[in-house]
Amino acid sequence: MTFDNSKTIISLRIKLFTAVVILIAFYILAYPARMIKFPLLGMNETSWIVLLVGVNLFVAFLPMFLNYQFISYSDEDEKIVLRYFSAGLVGGRKNSVEIDKNTFKGYKIETRFFGLIISITLFAHLKAGEAKFPPVYISALTKEERSKIIRSLNLFSPKQ
Repeated sequence: MTFDNSKTIISLRIKLFTAVVILIAFYILAYPARMIKFPLLGMNETSWIVLLVGVNLFVAFLPMFLNYQFISYSDEDEKIVLRYFSAGLVGGRKNSVEIDKNTFKGYKIETRFFGLIISITLFAHLKAGEAKFPPVYISALTKEERSKIIRSLNLFSPKQ
């Protein structure tokens, strides 16, 4: 099985772009063009700018706060491959976890912040002992995508 969450990440980028365009259009229509008359819906121009800037900041920083990551998962070959990088405003390093299926030991899922931040940690058995890989945040995955990863990892986890 192979999949990635590129549609979710593209959707986040489109929302951010839309929020910025709305802010710029509002500013141009309200100040240089003077096409918007205030008070508008009972709010003055300062209140509108503060509201729109607040929405922009929320849309920009929410993926960073919730640790949204682009994730590509594959178990097609003899390895489990999980590639990921931060999907926030500032992209992070590209990382990859590759584990041979016969050395895969298991995984642990952790949730924080009322279940909004979800991470998965993979374990493998190596000659030197047990390897614990850095957590991969799967918060940006849909429930269906998370269940696909869990079903796949359960197939390769040793039976207890």
